[in-house]
Amino acid sequence: MDNARRKTIVSAMDHDVIIAGGGLNGCTLALALASGGLDVALIDPVPVDTRGGAEFDGRSYALSAASRALLGALGLWPGLADGAQPILDIRISDGTAGTGPSPLTLEFDHAQIEEGPMGFMVEDRHLRPALLDAIDKDARITAITGVSVTGQAPHASGVTATLSDGREIDGRLLVGCDGRRSATAQRAGIRRTGWEYPQNALVAAIGHERPHDGVAHQFFMPEGPLAILPLKGNRCSIVWTERRERARALTDLPDDAYLNVLRPRFGNFLGEISLAGRRYTYPLALSIANSFAAPRVALVGDAAHAVHPIAGQGLNAGLKDVGSLAEVVVDAHRRGEDIGRIDVLRRYEQWRRFDVSALALATDGFNRLFSNDNPILRAVRDAGLGLVGHLPGLRRSAIREAAGLTGDRPRLLQGRPI
Repeated sequence: MDNARRKTIVSAMDHDVIIAGGGLNGCTLALALASGGLDVALIDPVPVDTRGGAEFDGRSYALSAASRALLGALGLWPGLADGAQPILDIRISDGTAGTGPSPLTLEFDHAQIEEGPMGFMVEDRHLRPALLDAIDKDARITAITGVSVTGQAPHASGVTATLSDGREIDGRLLVGCDGRRSATAQRAGIRRTGWEYPQNALVAAIGHERPHDGVAHQFFMPEGPLAILPLKGNRCSIVWTERRERARALTDLPDDAYLNVLRPRFGNFLGEISLAGRRYTYPLALSIANSFAAPRVALVGDAAHAVHPIAGQGLNAGLKDVGSLAEVVVDAHRRGEDIGRIDVLRRYEQWRRFDVSALALATDGFNRLFSNDNPILRAVRDAGLGLVGHLPGLRRSAIREAAGLTGDRPRLLQGRPI
């Protein structure tokens, strides 16, 4: 089903950009490009009547301060702010289940930076409908739902995308926002480098008796980290990393048994806990596309890179891609350049490649350093946490990095229009 406002035949249309994938990155990119004056076709395999929902299902996202600025620049934040939980403090500790954290805890306080909270927790039931509503109201975006891109043929003046219902649409650029198994990348001949971790992430929403006071916790255990992220009210979101076979066994447990395993890891600092939404699990891997661009093709989000969730930067990295690609493409368009030319797209790739590589190395290194019970490594990492905690300048730099406020930020991530 296409946007109700669109009465012309889609196959006869020409678009500046075709986006394959209607997830959070794809939707945000469509709005960013449209804000810069480009016409966009957004191809989403999910049928329109199953997209978005008012019920809380446990899914939520940690948005950095820079990602919040991007949503503000696109006019979305005012509608999200009331349902968003500020992250005011982050506490990082080492330990084992049932014994509590190490006394050498690293704490990041938002008061140490001028920009306000380091980030915000936003529930999927709020973010996704806000994106879809904005897309439906934007005359520059044609949303085509319930079909996928099954073929692409780049040529001198553009690219023709074939849809699963047999239609063909033309654009000057095709952007793959279709996940880590991106068919867009595969058809462009772009290979990936990476490896699987022997770990799965268990994700759930948890209710608790005591207020969390906006504090996020990262508790490192030998099997993998447990992140406890504050939501509105007495609720939090957990990302619980376990060895793969163990995680599969936990997934099969009934809710009460699942909570009994979680409790000694979670601790009792928030009182009694309960499940407040559905449980999810997914395997963990590091996977980076060998190129983020090809003739008439660019990759964004998981289609370009997927990293360990240890730093909670997956969606934030994708939104940096969105801001960077939108700025490169819109600026090229305003200069009269062909936005699908490889030399234009290489600017985007060069902008993002170093940052993505650094994030991948950092998350991989932290996971290997902390996901073990080696006493020597434990002493080293505890000493490291203590050292950073006693150096205000280094601690402030780490806070700004976590908030996405460092480096060469795209205009949207500074809260400015393109």
